[in-house]
Amino acid sequence: MSTEFDWDDAVESWRKDRRDLGRAAGRVGTASTVNGLLGAKGESDMQALPEKTKPTKVVVAKPGLDGHDRGAKIVARALRDAGMEVVYTGIYQTPESILRAVVQEDADVLGLSSLSGAHLEYAKELGELLRDNDRADVLFVVGGTIPPEDADTLKTYGVHEVFGPGTPTTVLVDYIRDNARNLLA
Repeated sequence: MSTEFDWDDAVESWRKDRRDLGRAAGRVGTASTVNGLLGAKGESDMQALPEKTKPTKVVVAKPGLDGHDRGAKIVARALRDAGMEVVYTGIYQTPESILRAVVQEDADVLGLSSLSGAHLEYAKELGELLRDNDRADVLFVVGGTIPPEDADTLKTYGVHEVFGPGTPTTVLVDYIRDNARNLLA
C-alpha cells in the first residue's frame, strides 16, 4: 500500500499555518517614535544623539618559543567580554611581528603574555620598537609567570604594568579601562 505525497496540499497547509506572514506588510506604518527622532519633516537631528565611542583595541601576543597560550586566550576572552576589541597574534611571534600587529591594528594596548622566562628580553625589545616607531602611546602590559623582582626592570623598559600569576581578569580589565587612552592626554 503506497500513498503518494501531494505537494499542493502540503504547500497549502503550510500557507494556512503561516498566514500571519501574508498580513504583516499591510500593518506596517510610521512609528510615532520615528517621527519623534526624525522630526516632523523627517529631518535628522544627529547632534542630539550621543557619539558612539570606539572600543579599546588590544593586541594580545605570545613572543618567542612560548607555546603555552591557555592564559592568553582566557585574558583575550575576558577583554572581549568586557567590550574591547581583541586581536590575538597566536604563539611563536617575533617582536617585529607583534609590533606590526600593533601598528596595523592601530591598537590602544599591547598585552604580552610570557611563561617561558624570556619576558625581560622581549619586553625590552618591544619597548624600544614601540618608541622607535612612534607608538609610545600604546599601553604596554605584561602578564604571566613574572617574578615580582622583575617588575621594576620591566617598567624601565616601557612596560606600564605587570600582572603575575593568579591576577583576576577583572583587575586587568579595570586597569586597561582606566589607563588605555590616558597616555595621550
